[in-house]
Amino acid sequence: MEFTREIYWNVGHGWTTLAPMYVLLLAALAVFVLGCLQRIKVYRLGQPLDRTDQRGERIKTLLGNVLLQTKVFRVPGAGTAHALFFWCFFTLFIGTSLIVAQADFTDLLFGVKFLKGTFYKFFSLILDLTGLVAIIMLGGLLVRRYLLRPEGLITKRDDALMHGLLLTILVTGFAIEGARMAVTELGTPLAAWSPVGLVVAKMLNGLGEAGLRALHLGLWWFHLLLALVFIAIIPFTKFRHILTTSANSFLADRGPTGKLTTINLEDESIEKFGASVLSDLRWKDIFDADACTLCKRCQDRCPAFATGKPLSPMQVISQIGETAFTNPAANLVDLVGREVIWACTTCLACQDICPASIEHVSKIIEMRRNLVLMEGEFPGEEVMTAMEQTEVNGNPLGMGYASRGDWAETLGIKTLAEDSAVDILYFVGCYASFDKRNIAVAKSFIKLCQAAGVKVGILGKEEKCCGEPMRKMGNEYLYQSLAMETVEIIKGYGIQKIVTTCPHCFNTLAKDYRDFDFPVEVQPHTVFLEQLISAGTLQINAEAFSCTYHDSCYLGRHNNLYEAPRNLIHTAGGNLTEMAKNRDQAFCCSAGGGRIMAEETIGERINVKRVRMAVETGAAQLLSNCPFCLTMFEDGVKGADVEAQLRPKDIAEILAERL
Repeated sequence: MEFTREIYWNVGHGWTTLAPMYVLLLAALAVFVLGCLQRIKVYRLGQPLDRTDQRGERIKTLLGNVLLQTKVFRVPGAGTAHALFFWCFFTLFIGTSLIVAQADFTDLLFGVKFLKGTFYKFFSLILDLTGLVAIIMLGGLLVRRYLLRPEGLITKRDDALMHGLLLTILVTGFAIEGARMAVTELGTPLAAWSPVGLVVAKMLNGLGEAGLRALHLGLWWFHLLLALVFIAIIPFTKFRHILTTSANSFLADRGPTGKLTTINLEDESIEKFGASVLSDLRWKDIFDADACTLCKRCQDRCPAFATGKPLSPMQVISQIGETAFTNPAANLVDLVGREVIWACTTCLACQDICPASIEHVSKIIEMRRNLVLMEGEFPGEEVMTAMEQTEVNGNPLGMGYASRGDWAETLGIKTLAEDSAVDILYFVGCYASFDKRNIAVAKSFIKLCQAAGVKVGILGKEEKCCGEPMRKMGNEYLYQSLAMETVEIIKGYGIQKIVTTCPHCFNTLAKDYRDFDFPVEVQPHTVFLEQLISAGTLQINAEAFSCTYHDSCYLGRHNNLYEAPRNLIHTAGGNLTEMAKNRDQAFCCSAGGGRIMAEETIGERINVKRVRMAVETGAAQLLSNCPFCLTMFEDGVKGADVEAQLRPKDIAEILAERL
């Protein structure tokens, strides 16, 4: 006989079975749809947002994240267990669907059976083994959650329900199979193709045929009811992440990475800026909360949380979700807390690691915008002062704008007002213009350009802050006034290429300024210098030295530029020892998100913690590519009392020393 099995063995395949089964299925689907519609109604409380562009790329991302579990796999342990469980459960779902398709459609209506022969042998074996692996993985996740309990992992009633229901569905499935096999297959070659079921069959064999049939029939209906309950409660429990997390992969922001929404400040119909209540957010912000699985990866990566600040990206998303479905009129700022809102460094560590494609930072920025633009509130007097100084002198340091280009007087560099026929415009930035330590970086960069025969021009007193720190602090008005003025000045000179030694300036000019019709090519100095060396126009004499390297958030996670700085270090002769947290996992320096203007008064200082990570490598120098980072590390080595062990430097300084 060709290998196959009677699908409705002991249950019957008549209307007495099919009618109640499909009536119950329709009821479960009705509850499921009702629950989904209720949640969609809440999503619509948010502002409109179109996330249907680039559909091909979105579908590709969806398939990669869901079917391949790409993002889930990034964290070993729990991530691996979850991915394996998903693949097994998905395989079981496909197997069950094929069984239903044959039994209730192709065989019932047309007499066509495809679950037979060699195909069915392997079909049976695969389902048996995947069911076993699913139970093992689910058991491991259960042990992790309830016995090992990683710090910060939130466990709710939903978690117990999910573990219990899934485990019961899997176990009863094997019990049903074992009862059937004990009656029909023990001692036959067929049983070998269901090894787990065979073990269960031998365990149940002592019940006798009558007992086995009764057990099988009762468990079959119980198993069916559990499966239907699973379908029905998806929208009402954490199970909904099966749909929402998957959908969020399709709905994810397609970039540019980290780019904020530009407010139309000239629109007189806008009566309110930023977000203070749920309806001020976009519908996607509410949907994000439903996609969150509380896996705490964002919290584990957050530099603010790791240093004792009250900010937990996971809790912010959770609070938005709870507010949406319980009290949508509540004040978000009061609910989340001002100290939480101001603590964010916009490093994107949370978003980068999130397997659910949640956008944490934009929500925090919207609440900041409301505090600044509507309430005139800042995290401290020092930030208010920096904003005022920027309004007056074009920089947050309070230095006179007329002296902005003084650092370059002895280097033979002219302003564009004096000579606009240049190869590149060097957008210096505030710190490299006024801060003594960072002026050394600017001079080093100029020396490298001159050695390569590159004609450089600067704006001098015409240059103002790009506005990035102000924007990330929520002061969209000041940012836009600075941005529009800068755009008009640069476009007036007909500049084709800009290079900057500040990743924050680079990120802002290259992404945010596009909203003001700014098409000029912008490069960070590390990428530009690597190109000069590759082209042979810049010659560097390699001299061995030991160092570690800090990936600045705005060059790394914001722009995915990791290799160019390392290539420069190796070209200079650097013996690079990586910190434990590097590349996309790099720890923030603490200055992003406008925090460069604010005092850090809560918990451990982030820059000190990062410096200690550098000290652990045993390297003599801590290299960076960002004036904010360099400033933080100069302060951090003092705070950690390691000035004699570690010296912070910019990569440009290392290269200039080896010309």
